[in-house]
Amino acid sequence: MSDQEHVAGPEQWGTPEGRAMIELLWDPPPPARRGPRQRLTLDQVVEAGMAVAARSVDELSMRKVAQELGVGAMSLYTYVPGRDELFELMIDRAWAGRKLPDTGLPWRAQAEFHAHEAWRMYREHPWLISSNLWRMPLGPHVLDVQEDLYRVMLLTGLAPGTVVRSAGLIESHVFGTARAAITDTSLAARTGVTQDDYYSSRAGFWGTYYSEERFPTMLTLWNAGGFDEAADAEYPEGDWEFGLRLILDGIERLAA
Repeated sequence: MSDQEHVAGPEQWGTPEGRAMIELLWDPPPPARRGPRQRLTLDQVVEAGMAVAARSVDELSMRKVAQELGVGAMSLYTYVPGRDELFELMIDRAWAGRKLPDTGLPWRAQAEFHAHEAWRMYREHPWLISSNLWRMPLGPHVLDVQEDLYRVMLLTGLAPGTVVRSAGLIESHVFGTARAAITDTSLAARTGVTQDDYYSSRAGFWGTYYSEERFPTMLTLWNAGGFDEAADAEYPEGDWEFGLRLILDGIERLAA
């Protein structure tokens, strides 16, 4: 047998579990024609998973999804191997809702559009903050968005490596700030304690442990009004948009 015959084809790359996941994302099997008629579709299972996660991602399980659909938990394994695989399908389905920018716009306007779509997606599907941005599903919808963002950043004329890192920086910034905002909103809803309430309850710190000698920079900024709400008037956009502007300014300077 020749060395060439020992080389596995693409259909054998990866692991059996990995190949099964890729097939679910790209080419899920049709319902079986023989045997008992299947009551559900894979799409219905994914949508039910998203419905459960919308209430609480911590409660996402095959049992909870089955309850959502009114079927036995074991019947779901006909469609998806388990919770982790279902979660990958849910992520790709959520990314399908992201719109792509007008290709006739300047690169910066297109990049801003991508960022705002990402922000909208996270606010619409808060459970996505439980995903791992460094291990995104290799699904059609995730990759379609990533492909287009790379296309946009390539318009800057920057080196390929810088293009890839710039696109990743934009996505990471939106993900991180969305995660912080969603976590705080969720905590306030669960406990009834807002961010202002939290710090007000700890106001005694300033009269006891706070030291001007230890934190002189904070004192300087405080006296200059840096922590005042009025200071936000200089940057009327939200914190995440302020960060995005700084990122794009930096990319623009690199590309100049």
